[in-house]
Amino acid sequence: MNHQRVIWAAARLALESSQKKNRRNGSSGIRYWASFEKALGLFVWLLRIAGLHKKGIQNAINIKCEHHSVAFDSLPEAFHKFRILHLTDLHIDGNPLMLDPLLKQISKLEYDICLITGDFRFGTHGSIAGVIEPLKTLIENIKAPFGIHATLGNHDSQAMVPVFEEMGINMLVNESVKIKKDGDEIVLTGIDDVHYYYTDNAIHAMEQSPEGFKIALVHSPEMFDVAADNHYSLYLCGHTHAGQICLPGGKPVFKHLYTGKNLTKGFWKLNGLTGYTSAGCGTSGIPIRFNCEGEITLFTLLN
Repeated sequence: MNHQRVIWAAARLALESSQKKNRRNGSSGIRYWASFEKALGLFVWLLRIAGLHKKGIQNAINIKCEHHSVAFDSLPEAFHKFRILHLTDLHIDGNPLMLDPLLKQISKLEYDICLITGDFRFGTHGSIAGVIEPLKTLIENIKAPFGIHATLGNHDSQAMVPVFEEMGINMLVNESVKIKKDGDEIVLTGIDDVHYYYTDNAIHAMEQSPEGFKIALVHSPEMFDVAADNHYSLYLCGHTHAGQICLPGGKPVFKHLYTGKNLTKGFWKLNGLTGYTSAGCGTSGIPIRFNCEGEITLFTLLN
């Protein structure tokens, strides 16, 4: 592990141990996840009484694939028709029924690169052991010639980074990497989670990124303005689960965003930036969805 990673890991561990949310506006607050889980337990009991619990579980494993073609004038010629498989919010240890439908969807696709924007784990603290075997199975089934690149979410731990890199995932922690193809290149910048674990290194990573066609990988949409100010073309994120449990018509009950609350799902734009907030693959809190399908996303870049 390089020197900067050692410093980051120590700082991240301290934030994880504090059980506080470190926010971009400078404030911090206690994470009430345990209380939230108790409230969810009551909700599950009500669903059972209403006969809707099994339906919610079935909804959660009905993962769809969204296909999108996105055009950019600044895209290098060699990356015309370059395909990105975007996965987010796997919460892969939270629902053992999810892995097979997810693998089935991925097996149907052809893509050049796989980008994962965090929340590998179901819980927000504790051991990462339950994530490792199902994630290995997933990674073994992803065939991406330009690699698998990922960043962490607010459910994830700094301890995952070396373990995941041993699996073959290139973890981006407030850093950029160039992807080269036929003499051209694009830039990927991966930002550590800013919903619980914000530090100014997130902004610095974007400000110090190389020039060129740039893609931001951030767990949540909450860095949308910084990405736009630093001339990113594409911003991929998740975190919101598009609501996960929504009112009829897909209206989210909870958004879990401090800023950018209108960026809960799908495409959005700011100046020259195109963003996409995925509904994510997995579920958080309880393995249930209503009026909101889980997704994997295949983007085809066009110039």
